[in-house]
Amino acid sequence: MALAGLSAVFLFEMLDNSILNVALPTIGRELSASTTVLQWVTGVYAVVFGSLMLALGALADRVGRRRVMLVGLVLLGVASLATAFVTTAEQLVAVRAATGVAAAMTTPGSLALAFRLFDADGLRVRATTLISTVGLIGLAVGPTAGGFVLAFAPWQVLLLVNVPIAALAFIGIRRGIPADKADELHRDPVDGAGALLGSVTIALTLVAPTLFVGAGAASPLPWLTTAAAVVMAVLFVVRERSARCPLLDLELVARPLVSSGLAFKAAAALATAGLGYLVTLQLQLDWGWTPAQAALGMLPQVAVLIAGGALVGPLVTRVGLDKAARLSAGAVVCGLAVYGLLGRFGYVWVALALALVAAGMRVVGVVAGTNVMRGLPANRTTIGAALVDTAGEVSTGIGIAVSGTILAALFTGDVATSSWSTDQTAEFREAVTSAGLALTFLAGTLVGWGIIRARRITDGPTPSTSPAADAEADSV
Repeated sequence: MALAGLSAVFLFEMLDNSILNVALPTIGRELSASTTVLQWVTGVYAVVFGSLMLALGALADRVGRRRVMLVGLVLLGVASLATAFVTTAEQLVAVRAATGVAAAMTTPGSLALAFRLFDADGLRVRATTLISTVGLIGLAVGPTAGGFVLAFAPWQVLLLVNVPIAALAFIGIRRGIPADKADELHRDPVDGAGALLGSVTIALTLVAPTLFVGAGAASPLPWLTTAAAVVMAVLFVVRERSARCPLLDLELVARPLVSSGLAFKAAAALATAGLGYLVTLQLQLDWGWTPAQAALGMLPQVAVLIAGGALVGPLVTRVGLDKAARLSAGAVVCGLAVYGLLGRFGYVWVALALALVAAGMRVVGVVAGTNVMRGLPANRTTIGAALVDTAGEVSTGIGIAVSGTILAALFTGDVATSSWSTDQTAEFREAVTSAGLALTFLAGTLVGWGIIRARRITDGPTPSTSPAADAEADSV
């Protein structure tokens, strides 16, 4: 019951935006939305979600993870129901912002509560793998299911599906997970100034990549936004070092398990987002594939993400959590290198790159999060989960920004034109190669730093594989 509720939470996170993207043209027509407003229909969710996770994670560690999740699920249900009454694009943006708040209240708690359910690392890995697999299935089938629903139902139905998901999650968590124990909660007051600075820093960091891609690197706006994000980040660090009760204890973040896990997670998210952005453009604009063919071309990534869950447990059992994290993060870098060096020479190399990055991300998504949880005190687990999600959100934006900026800098003219000159084709292929290698360097740097940090960790015992442990895992 408990894992069903937690899986439903992750299903909502992964399904929500992916299923909405299919309906954007319909929403634009019916609500007379401009391109900018339509962009914010999906963008406001990510910005609100990413910017509030740390603050709400810290709150959950103080007032109770289960309590915050249940409130968030109620908000999710109400916001989703409100979709039925939307008549303007601006109202829909407001609903999506409220949904982002609900996601920030529920998503970090799902990892924290899953970690609490079991004491053995092996069981934690299996539980987290199950939860993430459900979410990835939602991510994979969301666009197809959304397109089918739109053939006979209004677009509002796509968001109303969150109502039964929220109800299932609420019942599962309410009945299956006990209230937090007093000794597992953090009793220091919430650092309001730190929460504000952290939220603004993350919001600016998430907005900047969209400005680089939308306005272009020649515009001063994305650079000013990036500079503001850096200034706010410095102020946040200064505040957290000087506060008596900081929102985020930087000494805890510096622990080897925590810092290495965050580095691996960031590398995987950066690679997945950047590679997906480049491959989508390459297949359709350079090679002339139709959108349907391009969707089929991404299947190696989707298949590995879903089926790869079966490999996580055996790999961890065989090599241990820490080595599994290093190996999977290395696979991500290898996939990017294959794409950067060979992707322009044929689809077989693109498919190999997609599969390697997906395989690495599949393991990292489970193992890195588990390692971060292992490295934190029991009363900091929710903010630890929020750190993992925030690292992924921010790195996703950076991956798209790096790819889009390099493409804008090297390609002359409008990349979306129906026909390119010979020079433009050469420029695009050079840009794809340069962007792929730049992503390889960035991800490799993160992985290298994570490995250096991980070397400080004393390898613990291999996760339990006893019959009793296996029986308990099978029961979930």
